[in-house]
Amino acid sequence: MSDLGQLRAARDRLRSLIHETPLLSSRTISTSIGANCFLKCEHLQKTGSFKPRGALNLMSQLSEEERSRGVVTISAGNHAAAVAWAAAKARIAATVVMPANASQTKADAARGYGAKVLLHGTVHEAFEKARALERGGLTFVHPFDDERTVEGTASTALEVFEQCTGCTVIVVPVGGGGLIGGIATAAKLTKPGTRVYGVEPTGAAAMRKSLDTGEVAHLDRVDTIADGLAPPMAGEVNYAIVRDCVEDVVTVTDDEIVDAMRVVIERAKQWVEPSGAAAVAALLGGKIPLRQGDVVVTILSGGNVSVDRVAELLQGGRA
Repeated sequence: MSDLGQLRAARDRLRSLIHETPLLSSRTISTSIGANCFLKCEHLQKTGSFKPRGALNLMSQLSEEERSRGVVTISAGNHAAAVAWAAAKARIAATVVMPANASQTKADAARGYGAKVLLHGTVHEAFEKARALERGGLTFVHPFDDERTVEGTASTALEVFEQCTGCTVIVVPVGGGGLIGGIATAAKLTKPGTRVYGVEPTGAAAMRKSLDTGEVAHLDRVDTIADGLAPPMAGEVNYAIVRDCVEDVVTVTDDEIVDAMRVVIERAKQWVEPSGAAAVAALLGGKIPLRQGDVVVTILSGGNVSVDRVAELLQGGRA
């Protein structure tokens, strides 16, 4: 696990380049769960998700030779946009591989930041394509399984502890584990009494399966509306952190995610994608054990979703 000096160094690298996102209270959610609840608004981060924290920290540490070769990554969308944005700032050529069924909104965002976007096959095939491009000479920027990514995402928790000194619980959406890995590391090193919980979609629960089997799990198939939480595996680095530092990882259904999206959009007035509402879904569903006096911070991890898609989901569409 990274040490506190590495986390602070990462935060210093990022400080002038990304937003310190707001922490907002939610009376509606607080009343529902019987505890004070705050929303960490990472959907208001650069590029619309938490992803620039890890991508920028990683890419800032590439050697000149690695930078000169250009970078490649694989992503359903949010990491793609983050890498494209970070690469543009550093004047590095970027290629992002996305599954063929990736959100048009997210693909357009990556192109808009200047990356070359390749839509390719299933999520498994997209991973293989990105690795093939790495073998061809590009520098691979992993979307979650890298210590430098974890050190970057840890800045989220460092901000939380400054914004909410009474925080006792943090609830985090989980895909490959880059975000929860950073948050759990920061909590362990700076405020070890904090309980950190992860939340995955039932149709893409790679971290939950990893914990159940005692080794990093790979999924043959993923099926969820929360594309930002749907890599077909957990990260090796992140699995070890979650195993040792996280209270539990729970799962939520797509229907529960949509119900949470409705609450966050209508009552908290925050525009979130399905992935960004997953942690709220777990809280509203009573899946996070809370104690009297708990102060809960929930991570709204992303907001990159079109108006049409939100309307479809809220009207009952899931495809």
